[in-house]
Amino acid sequence: MKEKKRVLILCTGNSCRSIMAEALVNAKLGACVEAESSGVKASGKVNPQAKALLEKKGVWRDGYHSKTIDTVLDKPFDLVVTVCDNAKETCPMFPKAVKTIHVGFEDPSGKAEEEYAKTYDLIEKELLPVIGKELCVEG
Repeated sequence: MKEKKRVLILCTGNSCRSIMAEALVNAKLGACVEAESSGVKASGKVNPQAKALLEKKGVWRDGYHSKTIDTVLDKPFDLVVTVCDNAKETCPMFPKAVKTIHVGFEDPSGKAEEEYAKTYDLIEKELLPVIGKELCVEG
């Protein structure tokens, strides 16, 4: 069996968007990709509304937690994806020479519940195909 490719999903706080993306990638692309997430200024906790949504969608894993970038710096990744919305926040740079792409999403934190669902759907619709194309294509 071929080794899974590894993707790191980076954002600022690692409490909402990157955790959602990590859960979605592992749930939908798990056959060929393993995702992890982290944040430059990790909040240290998962946004409770994001967690509730992921549980409702059946993609939550107990191992998911907010972690800082230094916990993943030494791990090998095939792709790094930044998901913070550049207009409002600074996206981190991953120091290792690895392909990095940016697919930005607005942070739903502190907004109405349906904003979380919208972000989840956008991540599924916009980010998953990009990661799939980068890492799941044979050849």
